[in-house]
Amino acid sequence: MRILHTSDWHIGRTFHGNSTMDALAEVLGALIVQVREHEVDVVVVAGDVFDSATPAGAAYTLLGDALLALHETGATVIVTSGNHDSAARLGFQARLLRDGIHVLTDPFAIGEPVTVTDDDGPVHFFGIPYLEPAIVRQHWADAELRTQAQTLAHAMAIVREGMQANPGRSVAVAHCFAAGVDATVGLEREVRQGGLDVVPLAVFDGPDYVALGHIHGRQQISERVRYSGAPLHYSFGEQNKPRGSWLVDLDATGLSSVEWLDLPIPRRLVTLTGPLDEILSDANVAAHADDWVCAVYTDALAQTEPMRRLRERYPHCAMVQHQPSETAETVERSYVDRLRGAVTDPERIEAFLEHVRSGHGATEREGELIREVLDDRVRAEALI
Repeated sequence: MRILHTSDWHIGRTFHGNSTMDALAEVLGALIVQVREHEVDVVVVAGDVFDSATPAGAAYTLLGDALLALHETGATVIVTSGNHDSAARLGFQARLLRDGIHVLTDPFAIGEPVTVTDDDGPVHFFGIPYLEPAIVRQHWADAELRTQAQTLAHAMAIVREGMQANPGRSVAVAHCFAAGVDATVGLEREVRQGGLDVVPLAVFDGPDYVALGHIHGRQQISERVRYSGAPLHYSFGEQNKPRGSWLVDLDATGLSSVEWLDLPIPRRLVTLTGPLDEILSDANVAAHADDWVCAVYTDALAQTEPMRRLRERYPHCAMVQHQPSETAETVERSYVDRLRGAVTDPERIEAFLEHVRSGHGATEREGELIREVLDDRVRAEALI
């Protein structure tokens, strides 16, 4: 049996204020072509289908179009909910879906598999929707469910019971933060609280393959436990991470092989670092004018209207940061102490500028302007 493992579509997510709907539609179109070309039997979407618990109408349209197109390839489609999804909204139409499309959002159905049969017999797919301990512990009063680790361990125990009741090969689908992953800093909405909610690898013992969602970068936790990551770049922190899906083959005895399938990147992401004039150079513009650009300029002082200047050269500049490459030596005295030690007005202004500009005082031209303003004030006061 051939399975395509994808996750974290995040339909409706914006990229620094820009819609990603068209780009995601393009990428999902390429994924559907791969499903057809590789004769995939089952497509697994491991959570975070939507980016919001209240998706806009266009997000439902894109999801419906994608599910229908996948179904038309002949593949069975199995979707679970993630922490960004509203399980109720994602699952409300599950009973209306045609045969071959399964949306699994009910925690009470974890032990009831979706079964797909090939020449070697049945393969049982157990879908675990995202489980928030504070919400689901009321359903399993006999279990201590304080953390994600405890909750996933309980869910996987239910899966193993389902495996005993349904002999054959098996695949588990879950959405969580597993031990050993390398997350993109500041991107994945934290499932963890401290280190308590990291789910140990041993929790996933049993199934022939475990398809995980939540981490946006491709990850291999073990040969049979993997994250596929998101199909689209949603952060500059992801820019060097490939986009794609895992193509999983099961033979008569279990996991046979796993292959990575790359997806196209509609618009590359690049971070340009250096002085602002260097970032705006003709050579950089020629290489990156069509890319999403994050500009990190290292000039000692903040520049005037950097985003406007950047967008004149880079139409898709999405982010600008000022990170001086060198800062003046830290003065041990506090700002209050420096003010107390200042005798003249120019000294007081200099102390303020050093405080708000990482130790850099007035430039030569700024010093001239400060003296001119102060002289004007003295002359004005003399006429009163």
